[in-house]
Amino acid sequence: MKKILFLHGFFATGSCPMAMALREAFDGQAVVLTPDLPLHPKEALRYIRTLISQEKPDLLIGNSCGSFLAQLLAPDVGVPALLGNPYFMMTDFLRQRMGEHQYKAPRKDGNQRLVIDEALIEEFAELEASQFDNCSPVSEKRVWGLFGEQDTLAHFEPLFLQHYAVSHHFPGGHTPTELEVKSWYAPLARKMLDEFSSPTTVRSKPTSQNIETIIWRETHA
Repeated sequence: MKKILFLHGFFATGSCPMAMALREAFDGQAVVLTPDLPLHPKEALRYIRTLISQEKPDLLIGNSCGSFLAQLLAPDVGVPALLGNPYFMMTDFLRQRMGEHQYKAPRKDGNQRLVIDEALIEEFAELEASQFDNCSPVSEKRVWGLFGEQDTLAHFEPLFLQHYAVSHHFPGGHTPTELEVKSWYAPLARKMLDEFSSPTTVRSKPTSQNIETIIWRETHA
């Protein structure tokens, strides 16, 4: 059975509605792993790498900050990724939300409190500066974007298309509803599972001379 690793957004958890909707959509078809991610991105990346090594997922699915993390890893570990409403400038998001917050869904460790401070922002800033360094001609077509037409938070499709070739739209906002997950995310994920059967690790940087850029956009009203 195929295996999917879902990476949730910044305030979300592995028990958020999107995670549950993905599990329901793939019930009996694929195993969907929905872990709670560490708050700090470097720790989260180490944790995700360990999970990938242990579980060997066939596909990464991210949303918002989870897509930021998935994009950092996918070209390097050779696992295809579906990036839902990727938030590539997390520092901007966090600077507007300094202070103490609560996760929006329960975490398994029982900790619902998180704090956004300068140290956290600096850690994201360091990763942002090199986040596209592992892009390659292979990963260009193995990392797909899915962008909500009503998203009022993240507007990064132009930046995504500077590095990747396949972009889709859905008629929703930044956080998809359970119905949107099942109607848009799940079908694209199935298509990716069918199309990409084995991981390929490529670390080289693409050049403008040897890449034919194919932009595939599907806009749905």
